[in-house]
Amino acid sequence: MNETQIHPTAIVEKGAKLGEGCVVGPGAIVGAEVELGAGCVVGPRAVLDGRVKMGLKNRIGVGAVIGGEPQDISYAGAKTGVEVGDGNIFREYVTVHRGTKEGTSTVIGNGCFLMVGAHVAHNCRLADGVVLVNGVMLAGHVEVEEKAFLGGAVVVHQFVRIGKLAMVRGQTRIGMDLPPYCMAVATNAVCGLNLVGIRRAGIGVEGRKALERVYEEFFFGGKNRVQALGAIRLGKDAQSPQVKEFCDFIEKTKRGICHGLRAGDLREEEN
Repeated sequence: MNETQIHPTAIVEKGAKLGEGCVVGPGAIVGAEVELGAGCVVGPRAVLDGRVKMGLKNRIGVGAVIGGEPQDISYAGAKTGVEVGDGNIFREYVTVHRGTKEGTSTVIGNGCFLMVGAHVAHNCRLADGVVLVNGVMLAGHVEVEEKAFLGGAVVVHQFVRIGKLAMVRGQTRIGMDLPPYCMAVATNAVCGLNLVGIRRAGIGVEGRKALERVYEEFFFGGKNRVQALGAIRLGKDAQSPQVKEFCDFIEKTKRGICHGLRAGDLREEEN
């Protein structure tokens, strides 16, 4: 049985629950309402505050703050929390804030990798395998689906959704929903499919080709959103699981969908 190790300079408040084999480093603070599953490691000077519940084998880096009060002027001390799955990595100075309204939580799945200085605001939801590179900033209520990858210094507006296996280039600004499997650049622009990520996820040639045709139809087919989705739903690729995910995601949008850019248009926008 692995024993829990708590450095003499760490503060673990009465009521905190630490699983087998947890390690709490120098100067770290673990609040009274924190629950850590077995094998979690809390780095030096990290702070876990409020109702934080973590699964197994999570690693919290130096100076990270998990469960801090939300940066929301409407917050008035409600009992809210952060829920974290298994096997996540929170590198140095990552911040994850708890929910705003009573009983709500910020939720992070399994196997996510949040690099140095990434920020996850109140009530965000990250699915499994999400990667946030250094300095990514997610505003409140952002949803990031499975295995999406957000490059360095990306900023995402509140209530935006980022689709499954989407990739966002560094320093991109996102204020509208980004569909699954797409690559985003500049400001609210889509510049193609994340073909490398799609292949790595085990999606075969037929699925990739179907997504390529649907991408072209939706973004460059000369139809509005409703017309394009209608045509895709009736087309030869309608039964593709990936195409269904693409269409279902778009149909649920409340903020609108990022627009498509050709390579030439992208160069003009960047200049």
